[in-house]
Amino acid sequence: MQAASPSSSSDAPPSGAMPQPSIRRPTLRFLFGHPAHAIALGFGSGLPRFAPGTVGTLWAWVAFVVMQLWFTPATIGWIILASLPIGWWACTVTARDMNIADPGAIVWDEVVAFWIVLWLVTPAGLFAQAIAFGLFRFFDAAKPGPVAWADALFKQRDATQVRWWRAGFGIILDDLVAAFCTLLVIALWRAW
Repeated sequence: MQAASPSSSSDAPPSGAMPQPSIRRPTLRFLFGHPAHAIALGFGSGLPRFAPGTVGTLWAWVAFVVMQLWFTPATIGWIILASLPIGWWACTVTARDMNIADPGAIVWDEVVAFWIVLWLVTPAGLFAQAIAFGLFRFFDAAKPGPVAWADALFKQRDATQVRWWRAGFGIILDDLVAAFCTLLVIALWRAW
């Protein structure tokens, strides 16, 4: 019996296996089918048909406001830091289980990236937070300049040989760059 390579169980289907069908629209059953699905799908905020990224970002905003009621800024920073590797794992597992390298329903990337934005601009009033929301959504959706570069960096060209850990990292990376661009614009706005 031949030993499987370390990447064969999570990166590609076994040779001769039928390709797994893609799940274009996850259901509640899929959401609750694995803890990684619940995290990656933003605890359900990624399920809407229309603008799941925007809904996920709104969920992140509400969750951040709730976190501020109970936690210090330092604790929120630790939560965000822990959310990055957990999110990478959850996005990797969920993308693999959906058999799509970057499904729109995965919104954990928006959640953690927008938490970073809010954490770094706080204290900020509702208007400033709304500006941050609009800027982040612009950079995430339109993908200008460095965001497009980050988005393309880990795109999978061959759908039959997806490297799921790369796909999971790529899902998060472009949103982190969008968060950086948002923070850069806010910093320039404040300096001006």
